[in-house]
Amino acid sequence: RTLNRWETGAGGVYTGFIKVQMDLRRPMTVQGSQTRAGEAFYLPQGVSNTLHVSSKTTVKEVIVGLLSKFTVADNPAKYALYKRYRREEQVYTCKLADAEKPLFLRLVAGPDPDLLSFVLKEQQTGEWDAFSIPELKNFLRILEKEEQEQKDAVIRRYETYRQRLQEALLEVRGPS
Repeated sequence: RTLNRWETGAGGVYTGFIKVQMDLRRPMTVQGSQTRAGEAFYLPQGVSNTLHVSSKTTVKEVIVGLLSKFTVADNPAKYALYKRYRREEQVYTCKLADAEKPLFLRLVAGPDPDLLSFVLKEQQTGEWDAFSIPELKNFLRILEKEEQEQKDAVIRRYETYRQRLQEALLEVRGPS
């Protein structure tokens, strides 16, 4: 089978494959198996996955299916599916509504991935209600660590500057 072959079944429902690029910047929480339950990891950049879907499969179902393939325990509401397309040498992305049907969009656009491709991304920042309490606490720990690192860097710069000023003052005053 190829990614652009369609099969028509009973009742005019057709099936086919869609390819989705995973463009995720935050860590994902995975379920058991080889890793510890609830362990977070970053997905490598540029990873894509192929799903076999029907013409009735919605964006929301595609997101759930992708997360299931990667055994991701995160709330599907944290993610959104985008369509990416090119017009006159310009690339555009547009968030798809949960009820849209990606296979239908793929069929209408034709086989050229420049005309239409799909990308899974995190929801836009500010939608914090999609995160669990442990995830939010983890974000706070990361921010507190970064804040402490910044404080330490400022203190080190200040100490170096203070030491240089004292040395310069000693030079100007000369031996006492």
